[in-house]
Formats: sequence, C-alpha cells, structure tokens
Amino acid sequence: MTKPKFSESVGALYETVRKRDPAQSEFLQAVEEVLETMEPVFEKRPELLPVMERMVEPDRVLQFRVCWTDDKGKQQVNRGFRVQFSSAIGPYKGGLRFHPSVTLSIIKFLGFEQILKNSLTTLPMGGGKGGCDFDPKGKSDNEVMRFCQAFMTELSKHIGQFTDVPAGDIGVGAREVGFMFGQYKRIRNEFVGILTGKGMSFGGSLIRPEATGYGLVFFVENMLASKGDSLKGKRVVVSGSGNVAVYTVEKLLELGAIPLTMSDSKGYVYEPEGFTTESLHAISDHKVTKRIPLTEYKTKTGKFFKGAKPWGVDCRFDIALPCATQNEIDEEDANLLVKAGCTLVAEGANMPSTSEAIAVYHKNNVYFGPAKAANAGGVAVSGLEMCQNSMRLLWSREEVEDKLKGIMKDIFENAQSAAKEYDTHLQAGANIAGFLKVADAMLAQGVV
Repeated sequence: MTKPKFSESVGALYETVRKRDPAQSEFLQAVEEVLETMEPVFEKRPELLPVMERMVEPDRVLQFRVCWTDDKGKQQVNRGFRVQFSSAIGPYKGGLRFHPSVTLSIIKFLGFEQILKNSLTTLPMGGGKGGCDFDPKGKSDNEVMRFCQAFMTELSKHIGQFTDVPAGDIGVGAREVGFMFGQYKRIRNEFVGILTGKGMSFGGSLIRPEATGYGLVFFVENMLASKGDSLKGKRVVVSGSGNVAVYTVEKLLELGAIPLTMSDSKGYVYEPEGFTTESLHAISDHKVTKRIPLTEYKTKTGKFFKGAKPWGVDCRFDIALPCATQNEIDEEDANLLVKAGCTLVAEGANMPSTSEAIAVYHKNNVYFGPAKAANAGGVAVSGLEMCQNSMRLLWSREEVEDKLKGIMKDIFENAQSAAKEYDTHLQAGANIAGFLKVADAMLAQGVV
C-alpha cells in the first residue's frame, strides 16, 4: 500500500488509528480512503476533525465463540463477530458475512464503510457489520442450520429491532437468514423484524435479493445520464456470480446493455456476444441454486478462463462492475481496464478496488462510483423491509423498485452535489455527503 498523503492534523489522526490497529490492513485501507477525501471538509470545518476521531472508533466490538456439531457428530468451533460502529442516525444496520476469510479487520472495514453508506441512503440507519469464519460451502442444510442456531444464540444477546438489525452478506442468503430468524424467535419468544432479507412468508420484502444488483445499475444509469449518455449498447464486464452479480446482469440486459463476463474463485466466463437471459439462468442455477463452481458451466458460445480475473478479458468494453469481493482490482488490473477502453467503474462489492487501482482511475479520467454509494441498494431495501415490518404491510414489487430507484438517484445527486461544493470527484463527494449527515448528528448529541 502506498503511503497516504495527509495534512499534519489528518495525518496525526490516521497515525493514531494505525498505532491502535497495526495489523488490521483492510480497516486501515478503508479509513485511509475516507480521510484522503476529507481534507477540504476539515479545512472548511475544522470542528469536524474530532468528530471523525470518534467515528473511526466503534461503539463496541463483540467477539464470541460459536460451537456446533457436524453431521458426523464432531464438535466444531468458529469465531463470530459483531461490530456496532455508529448509531448516531439510527439503529446499527449491516450484514453478516460467513466466509473463512472473515477477521476482525474485515468486519471493521465493512462496518466503517456501512456508516457512510447507510447515511447516503437518506434512511435512519446507523452502521454495523458482523460475521463468522464459518464456510457454508460443502455443508449440509442440517449443518448450516445447527451452525446458524449456535451463532444466533450468542448474537441474540446484543441485537434488537431498535438496537441492531443485521442482514445477509457473502455466505448468508435466504436459507441462513431463515435459520437465524427462527432461532431468535425461539429464544426471545417475539416476532419482530430483527433480521432483513427474510423469506416472503415471514416478513421479507420484494426486491430484497435483487436490490444490490438493481441498485448498482440504477446508480450507473444516473452516472451516465449526468454525461448525457445511457446504458443501451454498452459493453460491460462484471465479476462475481452471486446475488449481486446475477441481478446486476439481469438489470443490464433489461436496459439494453451487453454484459460480457461473470466469475467465481475458480476463474471467469466470457460470452463474446454477451449473456442472454437463458445463459444468465444457467449461471444462477450453478451458483445460487446448486452452489457449484463455474467450471461446470457449459454453453456453445461461452469460454471459461481458469484461475483468471475478468479484467484481462481480450476485448474492448465500456464499463466494469466489480461485484465479487474486496480488493479484487489492483493497480495492474486497473491498467488493463484502461487499456481495454473502460471509461466507467462502479463498485457492486465492498471496497473491490485497491487504493492504487483508484489512483489509476482518477489519473486516466475513468468515472468512478465508489461502493458506499453504488452498492447501497441492498441496505436501502433492507431499510424499506424494516419499514414494512414496523407497519405490518407488504409493498408491491413495483412500489419497492420505484422507491429503490428514487433512493439511488438521491444518493447520486447528494454525492455529486457534495463533489461540486468541495470541487472534487464523485468518490470524495460520496464520502463527504455521508460523513456530514452523521457528523452533524454526533455534534448535536454531544460527546457520547
């Protein structure tokens, strides 16, 4: 990681964070990215620097043991986390990630990003994140159920509909949310909207599985419209093959774009003429339904590139939408995007671009939509699910999608407005707009 360039006061704050958590590279990367874009804010409003000093330190960090028994009767032990970062503008809100890579650093980076992302949605939600180093892949439904029940038994002590409302993330889909909701209800003997991303039969919202992918595409529409352009005919490289990527591709097809790639940890698939509805369904069946790798994906036109990332695909394209995981685009990958003619990058995953990659975007005038703005559709519809649960109502698909589209437009316009006010780019504008709302609330509530 290149050494960040800060003013003396901001540099002192970053150094404090670095000394407290020297081994938390992902968290430090997230803090660095935000602080680098906040310099003009602190110059104009120096009273906000101490507020940022509070914001980078979580309200609380919960770490706990999760013990469960596999199908062979063997005891297994995993490590669970919940980081409650900020409740300045609403209850803690953020997903749960089940993946072997989960560490405190990753959960803290996600939780810190979530503060600003949730602020941008215009909904009253604070920032939090959680998860476990458990891997659902290769586990039976009964094993996943036993794990989720053990995880929720501990987590239930720390959450509540007005305190902290988790959701899904990588490795946590409808199955896992259902098992955890059932366990919470069993322990607490109350039926409340304690989790979002629930099944439709017990308080879920229409469009929730699609929300992050759809929201990403709506955000890209707004980016293009601000330049007098549209998605129609645009050639798009997409990474990932989970919910975010699948519904991103679905909405791209609906709006006339040409999605060319999808990927997983084994490699990527390239469709030279673009994915069709049928080939997308095949990908979804592999990854979402059957949970098998893309190495098994077969079509007459599709080509699978083992062990490679889609950013090096041998073709020209206009837009890149990383929808897989953090730091999947490094400096070398970013240069490949530029070489291929890419003029717009919008992030569907959380922090998928390294600091060096982002520098390449700006140097080459690639229009960049950061994750905390571009992928906020998922948590936005989670917020709408909370509203429906509170009112004991179910909105139609059309109502939810219209509200999502409006929220993504508001996010873009707020970020763009902040960027213009502080004479900076959209990435910084998103950070500034999200921060100012939370900072003003923190100032109003005193030093707490």
